[in-house]
Amino acid sequence: MYLNIIQIAESFGVAEEIVEGWVRNEGLPFTPDRDRMLFDRTHVASWAAARGLAAQAGFLAPSASGVTTGGGIGPLLRAGRIWRDVAPADVPAIYEKVVAALPGATPPIRQLLMQRLRAPGGVVVAPVGGGFALPHPATRIALGRDSGTVALLLLREPLPLADPPPDDVSVMRLFFFIAPSPRAHLDLLGRLSRLLSRGLVRELVIHGAPDEEIFRAIAAGEAAPGPASKEAAQ
Repeated sequence: MYLNIIQIAESFGVAEEIVEGWVRNEGLPFTPDRDRMLFDRTHVASWAAARGLAAQAGFLAPSASGVTTGGGIGPLLRAGRIWRDVAPADVPAIYEKVVAALPGATPPIRQLLMQRLRAPGGVVVAPVGGGFALPHPATRIALGRDSGTVALLLLREPLPLADPPPDDVSVMRLFFFIAPSPRAHLDLLGRLSRLLSRGLVRELVIHGAPDEEIFRAIAAGEAAPGPASKEAAQ
């Protein structure tokens, strides 16, 4: 199966210029086709694996990601940890610590993620109401099925934002997440949003419940059937 340069760029979450640089400087294999480059999927995957790049997202991905096939938010949160009494000024440093401990990622991938997080606009905050937000990297990268993380940051003061939240409630609680692939990103975003809308996890986080109590509530919340499942059962 051959892919074009746009598909390769989307698979790795990078600009097309980066892919062109890989061709020129890193030996990314391609096949000339008139005035364009085509890339054999198998050759690209082998090239990426040899350089610590998990080429398993987008057009290079298997049929499903680890997040969508049963990886729970609870294990991801245990990997990313619950961080308490965080000063807003320390939030970027916490993000970097989470990336430094990212499971299933190689050092080059972690370094690339840190560079992206440090860039202007590198993190999308995404307030979801009630003082919660779901920050995540502005651009996605292929991490592989065994990677991804969620971290809960409980702030001591409101997080300064360029624009006020939709409900005007100051953001004090951040579920920072990194999905293993672009296709898993929306899935994880939706699952976190649904989990916070069900009540118990939200209330426990607001009241600063112990870590294990939050983990148990998350496990119970993910195990509970959603509205669509309840309707189907009736």
